[in-house]
Amino acid sequence: MSTFQERLAAKGRELQELYRSLYGIDGSGLIELLERKHGERKAELLELDRRREADPSWYLKPGMLAMTMYTDLFAGSFKGIIDRIGYLKKRGVTYLHLMPFLATPDNDNDGGFAVSDYSAVNPAFGTNDDLEELADRLRDEGISLCMDFVMNHTSDEHEWAVRAKEGDVKFQRMYMCYPDRTIPDEYEKTVPEVFPSTAPGNFTWCPEMGKWVFTSFYPKQWDLDYSNPDVFLAVLSYMLDWANRGVSIFRLDAVPYIWKKLGTTCRNLPEVHVIVRMLRLAFEIAAPSVILKGEVVMAPKELAAYFGSSDAPECHLLYGVSTMVNIWGALSSQEARLLESWVERILMLPRTCRFVNYVRCHDDIGWGFDEDREKELGIDPLRHKIFQYSFYEGTFPGSYARGQLYNYDPSTLDARSCGTAASLSGLEEAIQRNDTALVERAIGRIALIHAVVFALPGIPLINSGDEIGQLNDYEYIFSPGKKDDSRYLHRSPFRWDLAELADDPETIQGRISSAIEALHRARETMPEFDDDAEVSTWHTGNSSVFALRRQSGGRTLLCVFSFSDKEEYCRFDYFTGYYRDVFTGRTVEPGRGFSVRSHEYLYLEESRE
Repeated sequence: MSTFQERLAAKGRELQELYRSLYGIDGSGLIELLERKHGERKAELLELDRRREADPSWYLKPGMLAMTMYTDLFAGSFKGIIDRIGYLKKRGVTYLHLMPFLATPDNDNDGGFAVSDYSAVNPAFGTNDDLEELADRLRDEGISLCMDFVMNHTSDEHEWAVRAKEGDVKFQRMYMCYPDRTIPDEYEKTVPEVFPSTAPGNFTWCPEMGKWVFTSFYPKQWDLDYSNPDVFLAVLSYMLDWANRGVSIFRLDAVPYIWKKLGTTCRNLPEVHVIVRMLRLAFEIAAPSVILKGEVVMAPKELAAYFGSSDAPECHLLYGVSTMVNIWGALSSQEARLLESWVERILMLPRTCRFVNYVRCHDDIGWGFDEDREKELGIDPLRHKIFQYSFYEGTFPGSYARGQLYNYDPSTLDARSCGTAASLSGLEEAIQRNDTALVERAIGRIALIHAVVFALPGIPLINSGDEIGQLNDYEYIFSPGKKDDSRYLHRSPFRWDLAELADDPETIQGRISSAIEALHRARETMPEFDDDAEVSTWHTGNSSVFALRRQSGGRTLLCVFSFSDKEEYCRFDYFTGYYRDVFTGRTVEPGRGFSVRSHEYLYLEESRE
């Protein structure tokens, strides 16, 4: 029996039963697809499958470090990235997440999230073969390639949509199309709007078809209808093709939205989890070196379900959106209770539930994910939200941040925040003022928030440019296709001139880069960062100071983070003896208490002396 047949025998029955439960038809076509695509995998990938099957937690090694970037902004093309692999290696990257790189319309492409062809890369970046060469070269250097796969919707210029507009009923069934407002109006009663200001409503009129189309995000992004098995099979086929070109990780964009049902919010429905479980099984059978990362921008109570269960796992990883939000919330408010509460909840999840944790990403910072918990802590959710986005816009008195609002809604007073990590942390203001003391404080904040990310279980991710303190780029306002989307404030060309300064400890870039490298080195070499370490929050007696305890192999590490802009005192009950900071050598007695400076962080290892 071949390896494929062994995997099929172990997992195929469940896959076919799930397929039949969802679609009411036999899954023989699905199995044929898996066998065909597995047969197309090249020898190097089959060997990678074998190694990773033998080491299923390969992606959770403490030395894993992810970086996310736009191909064109970083190096122009796939070949340009190949030429810059040395830079990635120098930064310690082992997991490269490229933002959407498939073909899109020239205009209204939502930064690559409006896909016009699932089978081809954007020609501006190169060819499919160039992408495969990049994946091969990265793999040779120990770097896994992550692809952003937009599975909820296509561009209205995708071949399926074009054929639908021409009246082909088969392709109209790939989407959710209605001849009048009867059903759309029923959906609108219960389905929230994603972008109420810039893209109100959930349906768009298509004059060519004479029908309304479900469009959760933007009018030119047509939602796919996963109740049609042809959609599932086509999407899976394309994903397997990219896996065969060397993609190791798929970020499943907007996965909670992929199933629609009247009378519901069309978010997080049970059928979504059936589909994700089927994707997991399909890859475990046909390409087991591949892992799935879910983008689930939902309330914390919804997240655990996307990991599945120990018997029926779904996503290997989730995008740590709430961690990002709570880190920035703690920084602006100088109050770590919400961050501590969130981390406590993720630490209660099974060990198989891991997040990719980051300070910034390509998207905005959305506020108010956990309003129920805010109320429990005596925080007014609306006032807190207004404070946060006002602070990071730089309009709140005393704010050091330089950012912009995204999707402000005057009726609900909701808004999100945009900007690079450095500008939001005060570096832009400090440089503009030519104030050395403010520069010092800004660098301290940048290092602090990255120190939190590196201390958490899961995989730390750096947004390209953050490692050199790149500032906001306001040029987007002069581009007609971008000027109304403030997210382009932090979607700017990588500053290679600044990167050349990253190894000079006398520069801002060098100081930020070296701080992040020291964090990575500690995580990579210290046994307390093994994935099987026991991790818990630890009360500090000071709401401005957040702390984690990590224990592994009889060793203890106490990670302490001050979000205050002044000196604070903290104390750790039940800790005895001396602990030494791995970065500075400072020695303290946690059980007796000690002071921490403004935005100081310490990784305190139990002293053996």
